[in-house]
Amino acid sequence: MNFADIIVLIAVYIYVIAIFILSEKVLKTKPEVSRKFLHIMVGNMIFAMPFFSEPWIMIVFLTLPATIGTFLLTEYSPIKIQNCVTESGHALGLFFYSAIWTVLILVFPNYLWIVALAIVPMVYGDGFAALIGQKFGKVKYKVFGGEKSLEGSLTMFVITTVMSVFVWMVFMTIGYPMPQFNLWAILGISAIATVCEALSYGGIDNLTVPALTSILYYLVTITL
Repeated sequence: MNFADIIVLIAVYIYVIAIFILSEKVLKTKPEVSRKFLHIMVGNMIFAMPFFSEPWIMIVFLTLPATIGTFLLTEYSPIKIQNCVTESGHALGLFFYSAIWTVLILVFPNYLWIVALAIVPMVYGDGFAALIGQKFGKVKYKVFGGEKSLEGSLTMFVITTVMSVFVWMVFMTIGYPMPQFNLWAILGISAIATVCEALSYGGIDNLTVPALTSILYYLVTITL
């Protein structure tokens, strides 16, 4: 680990702490908004990934501690910590959210762009889909006991597609090794991620969507 890694870590820590404080204090009267705000804003860490010299630094100092910390915020924790963020959503949702980062970095240490693109549907797509669906969703449908809205699902597809293109371009611009840009792959995988989210229930989409998305990007862009 070099000095640049330390600077990036400090910047990420400051950012995440500020987001948690804002979620807990400023947005405390709107717990669902607070949870999704945290969900989306913490996801911006994908843009810091290319600046670390080694993937293990992110695991040891960021994603693994976050995984442990979010588990301690759940009802299954031996230490009971009161907070409005986890209490407003699925018990293990944030834990899954943190854990999948660690798993993906371990599986794809040389393809951090795949990790980033796999995180996009969970962070931006699902985050905005929930907010838009709850406020404007009129056409409802149920899958495995979970109620979704057509408006929310369409939002997830559009936001996932747009942000995937943006993330791909950002990684290319900063010089991270990337395959040739493939809009059709992004569109297809974004659609599949949307369907996967609709079929997932109880916070498990924080695992299923990134896992499936990462596998698809690897198969389409690396092995084919």
